[in-house]
Amino acid sequence: MRNKILLLGSGELGKEVVIAMQRLGQYVIAVDNYENAPAMQVAHESEVINMLDGTELDRIVAKHIPDFIVPEVESIRTERFYEYEKQGFTVIPSAKAANFTMNRKAIRDLAAIDLGVKTAKYKYASSYEQLKKGVEFIEMPCVVKPLMSSSGKGQSVIKTEADIQKAWNYALEGSRGDLMEVIVEAFIDFDYEITLLTLTQNNGNTLFCPPIGHRQERGDYQESWQPMAMEKVHLKEAEEIANKVTKALGGSGMWGVEFFIGKEGVYFSELSPRPHDTGMVTLAGTQNFTEFELHARAILGIPVLDIPLVRNGASAVVLANKENNNLPIFTGLNEAAEFPNTDFKIFGKPKTRPYRRMAVALAYGNEDTSALVEKAKHVAAKIKVD
Repeated sequence: MRNKILLLGSGELGKEVVIAMQRLGQYVIAVDNYENAPAMQVAHESEVINMLDGTELDRIVAKHIPDFIVPEVESIRTERFYEYEKQGFTVIPSAKAANFTMNRKAIRDLAAIDLGVKTAKYKYASSYEQLKKGVEFIEMPCVVKPLMSSSGKGQSVIKTEADIQKAWNYALEGSRGDLMEVIVEAFIDFDYEITLLTLTQNNGNTLFCPPIGHRQERGDYQESWQPMAMEKVHLKEAEEIANKVTKALGGSGMWGVEFFIGKEGVYFSELSPRPHDTGMVTLAGTQNFTEFELHARAILGIPVLDIPLVRNGASAVVLANKENNNLPIFTGLNEAAEFPNTDFKIFGKPKTRPYRRMAVALAYGNEDTSALVEKAKHVAAKIKVD
């Protein structure tokens, strides 16, 4: 059956969702707030709107009458989704899931208060004075994040009194949308962090991908690898938490559930109701289906029986280092291609800015994941963005 998919958010993750949908015979309209976004380059149609404008969202939904509304970014007027569901539209994974997870406050309170899941100690602040009180309550070091942001934007660590004002300013600069509020949380002494890609299906069969390890800088992932070696008891606990949270939110699709693993066990961190950036490692053929193909199948109700690990893999990002409004030029591709069992994907973003993710390098095979990470980093280092 040919369905019409309205994709809200057209970055590199959305681009892979479009490709996966088209390979299943679907029709996709890609939406974002700027022209020539990556997913627009492969979609059947595209629209440029401010997705925080509820009236504009209503207009696009009424114009296209989609079978599925698929949000792929945070900066959307997600409260409109409840009305769309009342009108008979299907929101992925659900209006509740999209609305709760686009705002750190809603999802953190759901996990910590409603579901009793273990999280870092936290406070909210909507002013600099409240942030100071929050830091005093949490104690330093602590982490400050905007309640609405992505890819680590606006996130920083407070270690001294002098950091508080800088953290407040930086959080507001990195906030998406019009929500001027932050969360300040205790700095967890963790051994490692994982993304547990969780697939919920309309047949009730929830599946988990092999755990993905990742390293971050500036709150944004730099490398990821699959599988992450971890104790079975910790993996089981993470799966139980992911199952509990996703069931409370409802719907079918791929979820990126993030955890800290430390001496005191498993801490729930964040959740995205869509494919996750660290999950780009699945483009290295680590599983029978990539996270994007799994998302597409869950949306369409095509059953997935299992998600076995096929081979080890790693990813490393390629970042821009300057502001440029012209179409970027990539060099070093021939040199990057000289490493065996590797690949790279250029996203097609039309502009650059410092630290903007422009491509990803991939490595795969039977080697240890630490060796694959190093290989992926070598491939990424050969690719230059001009």
